[in-house]
Amino acid sequence: MADTENMIVHWMRKIDEKLDRIGEDVRELKTRTGLLEQQYASLSSRIDRIELRLDRIEDRLGLVEAG
Repeated sequence: MADTENMIVHWMRKIDEKLDRIGEDVRELKTRTGLLEQQYASLSSRIDRIELRLDRIEDRLGLVEAG
C-alpha cells in the first residue's frame, strides 16, 4: 500500500510541476497579448490621424470626386 501511495504522491507532484509551468506560460502570454493590444491601439490611432490628414489634403487639392 505504501508503494501505491508513494507512486500517487510522485505523480501528483509531477502534475503540480506541469501546472506551475502552464501557469507561468499563461501569465507570459497575457503580458505579451496586452503589449500587442497597446501597440495595435497606438497604430490604429496614428492611422486614423493620417487618414484625416490625407482627406484634408485631397479636399484642398480637389482630388475628391463628388459622390
